[in-house]
Amino acid sequence: MPDRSDTPLAPVLLGDEPGSFPHSVLAERHPAIIRQVRESFPYGPERHRALDALLASCTEGVLEPLPADALDRDRWTQWGAEAYTGRPWFDVPWLWSESYFYRRLLEAVGYFAPGPWQGIDPFRPSKLAELDARETDEELAALDALADRPADERDRALLHGSLWGNRADLGFRLDAGRDETSSDTPPLVADDSETLWSLLPPAGSATLCLIADNAGRELVPDLLLIAHLLAQGRVGRAVLHVKPYPYYVSDATHADVLDALRRLTAAPGAAATYGDTLWSAMTDGRLTVRAHPFSSAPLPFADMPGDLREELAAATLTVVKGDLNYRRLVGDRRWPPTTPFTEVTAHFPGPVAALRTLKSDVITGLDARTEAALVEAEGQKWRTGGTHALIQVRT
Repeated sequence: MPDRSDTPLAPVLLGDEPGSFPHSVLAERHPAIIRQVRESFPYGPERHRALDALLASCTEGVLEPLPADALDRDRWTQWGAEAYTGRPWFDVPWLWSESYFYRRLLEAVGYFAPGPWQGIDPFRPSKLAELDARETDEELAALDALADRPADERDRALLHGSLWGNRADLGFRLDAGRDETSSDTPPLVADDSETLWSLLPPAGSATLCLIADNAGRELVPDLLLIAHLLAQGRVGRAVLHVKPYPYYVSDATHADVLDALRRLTAAPGAAATYGDTLWSAMTDGRLTVRAHPFSSAPLPFADMPGDLREELAAATLTVVKGDLNYRRLVGDRRWPPTTPFTEVTAHFPGPVAALRTLKSDVITGLDARTEAALVEAEGQKWRTGGTHALIQVRT
């Protein structure tokens, strides 16, 4: 398989255009996150000063290098730090500046440093609040209604639950999203689900890698999908890839997986059965959790290291979840929406499926008619509003 298709590369997304989505993330969302983190824990004066310095840096200053004694300084140097530090946040690739912001935020709160805040997830309160929310109870209760439905309907419902993430209740309705938009602008702007299922026949021998996105109410349906695939014999082994440390506010870590698993096993009804399936699969090795350092890299998947490439090449199918992972999969570029998905993912080492709710500008693989209908009905809001989703597969 070629490392790169013949498709001309589109411009890399930057955050330097006022009014653009990337610019709003850097100029508005990141300062808001700093304020949120500051209020989530009783940090002392040293941490407050560090957070204030980061706020000044990301709004008016430049990217500053990691401390000389940072354990991962060499890794970030390999990822391009020398080319980007010293430059304004808005003038470097958006994927890189976003990722680096979260690394600097962890530095500010003392996540990596010896001391009382070492290893404390600054986003944990909001993650746990999601798991404990009434909406989570309602979504888990909906599993009971699926038990007596035909296998193909359960397949579809659990796949859509994973696809829509924190709108997972839509996935448990078999008419998910049918009335939310006009027929010309369907909730699913691309749907390769039949191809996905064809790669996972009920033979019990497939290996699934699922590259997770968010924790909380978005991770639970991912785990439910894995449990369903194991129970139905569509996969014999699953590997769940998570982040090695807190990232992008809500991205899942190993601790978040355990929190979600405990939430399932403690729930009533069918949810507990799914939880027990996952618990057993983890104890006997059919389900493993992986936190490769590259999972938090500010780079596209085309640049993944050899060991990860070898691992994913051996999988029957890799499912890439969420918006950030989609950007990393196809490249965080201004692709024309009709750019073939199969071509921009030619670098990936094995069959890959993207399950993504649209929350950023990057999009590929649309047919011209669908794109035209979306633009006519919604302008460019369809790209970032979270009201549309896609299932794309490259075999």
